[in-house]
Amino acid sequence: MTRCPECDAEIDLDEDEVEEGEILSCPECDAELEVTQTHPVHFVVLSDDEDEEEDEDSEDGPGSEEEEEEEEETEETE
Repeated sequence: MTRCPECDAEIDLDEDEVEEGEILSCPECDAELEVTQTHPVHFVVLSDDEDEEEDEDSEDGPGSEEEEEEEEETEETE
């Protein structure tokens, strides 16, 4: 018996049915889990790196370019 590292739900798997690198979903929290070890079965939660990067880009988006231009103008006038 293996537990989800995200929500601690029991996941019933046979060690012979999974392979390292296989991606599974937790039946309770729907987290994507990657099998990193098969004897005993061990998972890691896959993060949504792409979504996080997009969020960071949109936060820094147009506002940061304008701020940089203003800083450059200020430096030039000094």
